[in-house]
Amino acid sequence: MTEKITAKYKAEVEKELDYLKNVLMAQISEEIKEARAHGDISENAEYDAAMNKQAETDRRIQELEKIVRDATIIDENNIDTHVVNVGARVRLTNLNMNSEMEYQIVSAAEASLAKGSISNESPVGKAILGRSIGDIVEVHAPNGPILYKLLEIKK
Repeated sequence: MTEKITAKYKAEVEKELDYLKNVLMAQISEEIKEARAHGDISENAEYDAAMNKQAETDRRIQELEKIVRDATIIDENNIDTHVVNVGARVRLTNLNMNSEMEYQIVSAAEASLAKGSISNESPVGKAILGRSIGDIVEVHAPNGPILYKLLEIKK
């Protein structure tokens, strides 16, 4: 299953990927070369640390390449504002607390509360997907159910 991501997120992923491949991996190679120059690598903490850093960076590169290769870009101009879909921006009221919030619904990889986005796989995201303005949804939380009313859907 391919994830749907925004063009902005794809650009962020590509920027990170470029940095990891072209800057960080070169730095790590240099660290490995320097650590080897210190002699016996069997008990060389610098060498071990550099090799671990290289493995972690390689793992991250593979994750990012998979996102770029497999993801479908959301055409934000064609988002249906009649029902909630990935890519839509929504305004909700928490009826328990009488407070409003606004989020963009995005993939799990892209979600960031700090950036005002929540995952389509989160409890709130799952509850509102496919719903329309005026709908009230119940989200189960550790302290009991929370009711949200969908006030607005926009691109």
